[in-house]
Amino acid sequence: MKLPFAEEYRIKMVEPIRKSTREERLEWIKTAKYNLFNLKSEQVFIDLLTDSGTGAMSDKQWSEMMLGDESYAGSSSYYKMKNAIKEITGFDYFLPTHQGRAAENVLFSTMVKEGDLIPGNAHFDTTKGHIEFRKATAVDCAIAEAFDTSIQHPFKGNVDINKLEKVLANNSLDKIPFIIMTITCNTAGGQPVSMKNLKDVRALADKYQRKVIFDSARFAENAYFIKQREEGYINKSIREIVREMFSYADGMTMSSKKDAVVNIGGFIAMKDEELFNQASVFNILYEGFITYGGMAGRDMNALAQGLYEVTEFDFLENRIGQVAYLGDKLKEYGVPVQEPFGGHAIFVDAVKFLPHLPREEFPAQTLAIELYIEAGVRAVEIGTIMADRDPVTRENRYPDLELVRLAIPRRTYTDNHIDYVAVALKNVYDRREKITNGLKILKEAPVLRHFTVELERINKEESVSKSHLEYAHY
Repeated sequence: MKLPFAEEYRIKMVEPIRKSTREERLEWIKTAKYNLFNLKSEQVFIDLLTDSGTGAMSDKQWSEMMLGDESYAGSSSYYKMKNAIKEITGFDYFLPTHQGRAAENVLFSTMVKEGDLIPGNAHFDTTKGHIEFRKATAVDCAIAEAFDTSIQHPFKGNVDINKLEKVLANNSLDKIPFIIMTITCNTAGGQPVSMKNLKDVRALADKYQRKVIFDSARFAENAYFIKQREEGYINKSIREIVREMFSYADGMTMSSKKDAVVNIGGFIAMKDEELFNQASVFNILYEGFITYGGMAGRDMNALAQGLYEVTEFDFLENRIGQVAYLGDKLKEYGVPVQEPFGGHAIFVDAVKFLPHLPREEFPAQTLAIELYIEAGVRAVEIGTIMADRDPVTRENRYPDLELVRLAIPRRTYTDNHIDYVAVALKNVYDRREKITNGLKILKEAPVLRHFTVELERINKEESVSKSHLEYAHY
């Protein structure tokens, strides 16, 4: 008999979590203005809001925390991190930052100016936010298959090369400082980018003499999918695949809270010394000196160790396997999800789940609220609220995908927890036709509104009108 799959780790420490009652959750979510970010952590039973900074570090990572060098300049922890980044990515230059959006802030302060166009596969919220904050435009060039959750395409994170070339050919190149590729592509459902697509983007960038930047928060998961799905890579190691991936980029930003399994930290890495020198000015201004960049030495040590661990096949097989386990359970229950399953999360298609709710009532947010009320499971909306308003017209943007993301922290929950989540969502699915009241916005920020938005239920007797979509700025 074939041996069943088993995790490649054992549990050394546990953290108690409390189950709440439905009545408590109804009161808590109302107090939170129907924004799951506003909940206290103790009000959540299973937290799938994000996989960012929520994973369980290894014994070796905790050991490295004790060895941190907290010198302001030139600490041994900086050089430990520098060596790990060089060995794994191949980049000679790097700047530490306290997290991924800080890396974007530093790099984009160097490279993005008003009126620029930044094409890519599908920009995530903070990436688009940093671009639009600088009065530039993020141009989505993702393949059409990415927006049909039922299509079985192995690399839905790919950029459409024809779309990308049209952007490059039909606009002033002075207005296009770089192409950005998000690996894996979170907005499309944690979907990977193929090596061939990365090569094709590199060739196009060379043709038009543009730089290529990778948003690399989940680069190791992307490498795993290349190994499993792309011809010619099954016998290559994850680190070999990673080195080839980054050979097609000029630079990268990294939220190390994902694929380095740390609670805080990020970095920028690049080939070009001149770009490094320019970015260093902003790093010192916004983050700290170039050898700590807002990070403690102990966190740099843990990050360096995490980069080695996350590029091991066994780690990725277990991590991505648990995501697929949840996906299989939900498919068994008939719940519509993005297929094939992504690397860090399962994405539920809220439009198919709640087809009777108009987009103006935010079906993905409504579904996420119902899941919390049902079982104390916190997920996150990847849909109209996260898409923000058009910066010019100030009208809501309705993205092609209206999703609820169930992001699974690394090495944190058991399969029993996953079973609980699946049944909770099945229960909501079974009563989906009774979910008739969506949400309206009471108050929102002008950018990245989903973090702090305040909402309320639409009463049954209320008619959906334009007045329901009025908003106030902070």
